[in-house]
Amino acid sequence: MSILSLILGRRLASGEQRSQKIGVLRGLAALGLDGLSSSAYGPEAALTILLPLGAAGLHYIGPITLAIVALLTMLYFSYRQTITAYPVNGGSYTVAKENLGTWASLLAAAALMLDYILTVAVGISAGVGALVSAAPHLHEYTLPICLVILGLITLVNLRGTGEAGSAFALPTYLFIGSLGTVLVWGMVRTILSGGHPRAIEAPPAVPVGVQGFSLWLVLRSFASGCTAMTGVEAVSNGVSAFKEPTVQNAHRTLTAIVVILAFLLGCIAYLCGAYGVGAMDQSHHGYQSVLSQLVEAVMGRGWFYYVTIGSVLAVLCLSANTSFVDFPRLCGLIAKDNFLPQSFANMGRRLVLSMGILSLAACAGFLLTVFGGITDHLIPLYAVGAFLAFTLSQMGMVVHWRREWRKTTGGPAKEGRAAPGGKGMLRVRLGVNAAGAVGTAGALLVILAAKFIEGAWITVLAIPFIVAVFWTIRRHYRFLERQIGNCGPLDLSHNKPPIVLLPIYGWNRVTSKALRFAVNLSSDVIAIHLSNLRGDAGKHESSNLRKQWAENVESAARAAGIAVPRLVILQSPFRNFIEPLIGEIDQVKSENPGRLVAVIIAKIVEPHWWQALLHSRRSERLRAALQRKADARVVVIDLPWFVLDEPAENCAVQVDH
Repeated sequence: MSILSLILGRRLASGEQRSQKIGVLRGLAALGLDGLSSSAYGPEAALTILLPLGAAGLHYIGPITLAIVALLTMLYFSYRQTITAYPVNGGSYTVAKENLGTWASLLAAAALMLDYILTVAVGISAGVGALVSAAPHLHEYTLPICLVILGLITLVNLRGTGEAGSAFALPTYLFIGSLGTVLVWGMVRTILSGGHPRAIEAPPAVPVGVQGFSLWLVLRSFASGCTAMTGVEAVSNGVSAFKEPTVQNAHRTLTAIVVILAFLLGCIAYLCGAYGVGAMDQSHHGYQSVLSQLVEAVMGRGWFYYVTIGSVLAVLCLSANTSFVDFPRLCGLIAKDNFLPQSFANMGRRLVLSMGILSLAACAGFLLTVFGGITDHLIPLYAVGAFLAFTLSQMGMVVHWRREWRKTTGGPAKEGRAAPGGKGMLRVRLGVNAAGAVGTAGALLVILAAKFIEGAWITVLAIPFIVAVFWTIRRHYRFLERQIGNCGPLDLSHNKPPIVLLPIYGWNRVTSKALRFAVNLSSDVIAIHLSNLRGDAGKHESSNLRKQWAENVESAARAAGIAVPRLVILQSPFRNFIEPLIGEIDQVKSENPGRLVAVIIAKIVEPHWWQALLHSRRSERLRAALQRKADARVVVIDLPWFVLDEPAENCAVQVDH
């Protein structure tokens, strides 16, 4: 078994793709981690903005969370409709492309790609923040731990979506069970105490307020708290990952994600106010996350605390898995439209889009490194892309339902499947998505205004840059299509055999094999030997080679009745072989206008990679130089000599070292 098979598993056949489909239980783990885990950093991000209000800020987290849950509910109903209307993959890119046009779809794609990258970076950094809360001595190793976790998640996803869903199911349900138990018990204690429970482990005192209430501060807190909704679209982007019945499984998974997330957000916000839990600065020693303080206050710092925080750590870090499922699928769709390199649409050995997975890991690793793995530094960049994608998706769905309405009324419409339910249902569907568009657009404006100076400007600049890259790639593919497109019937009017040039080091079996191939291509074969020896040594080398050529090549060619290959010896006093060869090629071209020149590059191929290090890289350098020249009349042919692929003969062999 190869090392790659040991790490990634056996190669899967295309027919096994159905076995990689997921149901609701694995779908909740594979596509719900982003949304569920955001309950750990969404409320904390909102509380961080309220810190200047001191303890008074805890009174506002409840209403802010209610507004977030209301917007979450609106998005839930909107995306249920999106899944129904686009059961293959109903992400923002697809919806915008079909209803708003190419520019809108690329804007949505760029926004989503940034959001997925930030989801990985924020999830892992928040998870490590939870770890540091329980083990403060690990604080100085925050970034290395983040990068190790990123590497492990990448490896699991390279093994396939099905295996990722199975591997992440246990920590997902442990997180829901343990944190749910804490929150339910905390609610019971709060109700029994008349709203003033006594903390088992008192949280650190909330700093004294340094400013009074302002609407702007509340809006900023709402904008930061909206990061809790960034995973809602994941199911609609990954509908094709579900097994049959696809739409029903996607609906059930989305419902489970939203219900659990709303419960977690509401309970956390209420209990933070009841127990006096506020946010702390993650970059300082002694940092404790909001969830760590809350679990301590409700359950104490016993074994259940470590179980709960361990599940929080696992789910936060593994929340990146949602992006690892959806980001490659999105890139694959974009690549099929020629806005990304086509390698993004190619399935890997485990029936996953490996190029997208590796690209996502590289980008997230870069962000983690730049921002030191600190969640608070990454949050300002977050949510802008998600809410821009939300808005474009909802606007696209409004156009979709209007088109369906015109079908039912007999007006002009594009061909497509008419939506079930009649006019009344269409009116409801249109209203739901219109409300979703207005709500998410309003939230986007608030997020932009609140976070622009703090770092959202980076996202605002990055999105048009990515769109420009899309169009650059598309222009290249269109140019390539024009270059190699259909040129009509095959033209055989100028079909003379090429002139074959064969650079040689000396007379050996490699040269012999290359010559046998060359004389089959053409009667005009020229072998070129470059000598850097001067004086008597150079004359002696040339004399020996010409003698070998006459005995071993010329006589054999005459006996076979074929044209005799010529030998040309060029001097290279400065030990440079590329320029003299290119000069000889140019001279042959000028002497033979209209004919192709084929350059055969013979190369020794060793059985082991380390043996290749023992040889020079002349063949690679020559090939690269000829390709850079971009001469349409020059054809480069690689001819490998595999070591030990032929029995040894009594022949003096010279090997290029």
